[in-house]
Amino acid sequence: MKEKIFASLIISLSVILVFKSTEAHQPVLNSEKFNSVEEPYIIEEPEVSKAIFAELKGEPHYYRIESNTKFKFYAGITTPKIDNCPLTKKFSFDVLDSDFELIKKKDGENFNWWPWYEKHGEKWYWIGPEIGKKFKSNRVFNKGTYYIRVYNQTNTGQYVLAVGDIESFPISVIVKILFTLPSINSAFWDEITCPEAKIQG
Repeated sequence: MKEKIFASLIISLSVILVFKSTEAHQPVLNSEKFNSVEEPYIIEEPEVSKAIFAELKGEPHYYRIESNTKFKFYAGITTPKIDNCPLTKKFSFDVLDSDFELIKKKDGENFNWWPWYEKHGEKWYWIGPEIGKKFKSNRVFNKGTYYIRVYNQTNTGQYVLAVGDIESFPISVIVKILFTLPSINSAFWDEITCPEAKIQG
C-alpha cells in the first residue's frame, strides 16, 4: 500500500515539474454536453492557454468567451497526427461577436497544414490556421462576449482547439490532468488507426 502511494506521489511530482517548467497548454477533454449555439462550451480565463480536445459529430461546435476587461486573444486549430497516416480531416473556425456576426474567419480547407511534435506530451499534431503568431497572441480584444465556431465540410472528426497563451498550472489543474490525460491519449491517439480506404500509396 505504501509503495502505491509513494509511486503516485512520484508520478504527480513529475507531472507538476514538467508542466511548471515548460510552455504548455492545459489539456481539456470536451465531453460535448455543451457545444451548440444555445448551450456553448464556456471558456473561462481566455488568456490562460488550453488545448480543448473534441470531436464533431454532425454539427458545428460553439465556444463562448466573456470578459469584463480587455484581454489578449489567441486561437488556433490542430488535429492529432496518427503515425504515418495522411491528413484526412481539415477544420475551420470563425470568431463571432455577441450577436454571432463574423469578426474573423480562418479557413482550414485551403490552409497548408503542417506536422509538429509536441515534446512535452510526446505527441504529433497537424497544425492548422491560427489567430495569432507562433502559438502566441498578437492582438487585444475589447471586453465583451465572443464566440468561436469550429466546423468543416462534413462537421465530423477529431480536433484540438487551442486558446490563450499564458501557461498556468495550479495544483487543482495538475490533479485534473492526471485523470483526464489518459482518456485523451486513448481516445485521440492510442486507439486510432489509419482509415485504410483513405490511405494513398
